[in-house]
Amino acid sequence: MIIGTAGHIDHGKTTLVRALTGVDTDRLKEEKARGISIALGYAYTPLPNGDVLGIIDVPGHEKFVHTMAAGAVGIDHALLVVAADDGVMPQTREHLDILLLLGVTQASIALTKADRASTERMAQVRAQLTALLAPTPFAGARIFATSASQPDDPGVAALRAHLHLLAQQMPARPRGGLFRLAVDRSFSLAGQGTVVTGTVFGGSVAVGDSLVHSGTGQSLRVRSIHAQNQASDRAVAGQRCALNLVGLGKDEIQRGDWIAEGALLQASERIDVQLQLLSDAPEIRQWTPVHLHLGTAHCTAHVALLEGERIEPGSQVRAQLVLDAPVFCLPGDRLILRNAQASRTIAGGSVTDPQAPARKRRSAARLAYLQALDGLVDTGSAEQLLAQSPHGLALSQLVRLSGRSWPAQDLPAEALQLPLGADTLLLSKPRWQHLRAQVLDTLAQFHEKQPDEPGLNAARLRRMAWPGLVQAAHDALWRGLIDSLLRDGELAASGAWLHLPGHTAELSAPESALAERLLPLLDEGRYDPPWVRDLAATTGVAEDSVRQLLRKLTRRGQVFQVVKDLFYSAARMQELARLVQTIAAADARGEVEARAFRDATGLGRKRAIQILEFFDRVGYTRRLRDAHLLRPDARWQDAAAPLQ
Repeated sequence: MIIGTAGHIDHGKTTLVRALTGVDTDRLKEEKARGISIALGYAYTPLPNGDVLGIIDVPGHEKFVHTMAAGAVGIDHALLVVAADDGVMPQTREHLDILLLLGVTQASIALTKADRASTERMAQVRAQLTALLAPTPFAGARIFATSASQPDDPGVAALRAHLHLLAQQMPARPRGGLFRLAVDRSFSLAGQGTVVTGTVFGGSVAVGDSLVHSGTGQSLRVRSIHAQNQASDRAVAGQRCALNLVGLGKDEIQRGDWIAEGALLQASERIDVQLQLLSDAPEIRQWTPVHLHLGTAHCTAHVALLEGERIEPGSQVRAQLVLDAPVFCLPGDRLILRNAQASRTIAGGSVTDPQAPARKRRSAARLAYLQALDGLVDTGSAEQLLAQSPHGLALSQLVRLSGRSWPAQDLPAEALQLPLGADTLLLSKPRWQHLRAQVLDTLAQFHEKQPDEPGLNAARLRRMAWPGLVQAAHDALWRGLIDSLLRDGELAASGAWLHLPGHTAELSAPESALAERLLPLLDEGRYDPPWVRDLAATTGVAEDSVRQLLRKLTRRGQVFQVVKDLFYSAARMQELARLVQTIAAADARGEVEARAFRDATGLGRKRAIQILEFFDRVGYTRRLRDAHLLRPDARWQDAAAPLQ
């Protein structure tokens, strides 16, 4: 169990910890000289069952509340310290608010300096404490009168026995999930190197494991471990531990950093949160500046409201924090907000989404997604979250949101899995069916408005069906969706054109007869087919008739018009498309230059450029300076309709 002290300056927290454990937590020269705690102090004491009880001693001065907030993160039990002669003071109240906002639910009360107060004064302070704690989870907490400066004080002995009993009765924290430690101190030891200390938020780590530093992305090896002040081969969730690390110097690791498994580390510049505004705090309006304490990190931010135009004192709402410096966090992590002057605590709460969007953050769909994230934290199930992810969720992102790995048997049974490079895209079946219908409806509307057009290329269809969706995960989803529709016969392809299976231009009997004469001539021309005028001369048919029929065959996907009056057969255009793909694959940057295409086809430079520009127009490639790149969702399929 980890205990955190809390209380006003000079109320005897450090003296009490020394009496309880025999450890003086004031280690700095300035702390000795001034007689106050400035930095976090740590003390450990063995328990009869072999466990170790850890105590974090925090500063009480108002100037060091940010240090207190860092120390209170991850504690199991609060030791609220109140001097009998002073009674409840400003930092008593603020420290209590911080404990409650951080989700601490257990506390014991030490009424210190009891030897300096009369019986009447002791009764008054007890009444103050009873009234202060009545509306909190700490109501009914045991109060121990102590005189820590007196040898063998019975109050200290009773408090020690009480804490030891609680520590031995406390169930172990869940140890599943991936490892992460919030750094609150970094130093070096002669002959050992860099050591960091902090509270383990999740998972476990063993000697020899590799972890990642959030600040630099550097991989670090764990050389040795001290857990709860004892040498150990392993540290687990809920413990305070010291990690001896290989890979970085102590000055490169700061308080507020994380040492964690790399899968969990993604910097956040906007986080959606659930906020509880204190009842005596001023209201928060749109873009109010605040100081944020999250894990052991401290930075400034602005509040963007997701509901309403202000947060009233005592209310609980959703909001977004737009950060002035990136942080690393997971859903469920607790946080504290102080005002712009950092002079008082005003709110607290928990992280809902560490990767919040800048736009549409107040939409109904967005709020439903946040509700689903709450469900992930509360139940550990991803089913609701996938249902609210309209374009799927990468498995790596699910790992970051949950702080744990996801073996196949833990994923929702109905979830579809699509390859996403080294990752996997997860999608619920209802969303998959909706997206399929969205694509087919878009094509049906296009055919209705443009019946003479052969269809849409994949890039244009995507822009029409999914405007604004350009992420890599969307690329994988789009490719999987189109492949599925083609495989199921609900979508057809002719060259670069995608269209519904029934969409085609019908030919009359004379047109079919002429087409049977024209198509072999185009095919025999290979990469340099005859022009319309040449076809007309060969067949003895008027140029306009040849031109109109070839344009009709273009709408059927049987020929392709590169420039005015120059048409290629579907088979030859497919060969040219594959040639473009081959050249792109052989180039280090995936580029197709006109000269390389010219040499591969044996054509002149002008014709090579015309064909490449045609591929740009139909969305198979895109121009990049003097080269052409295959589009990620490029498809070319020879599915020309038979002559009728």
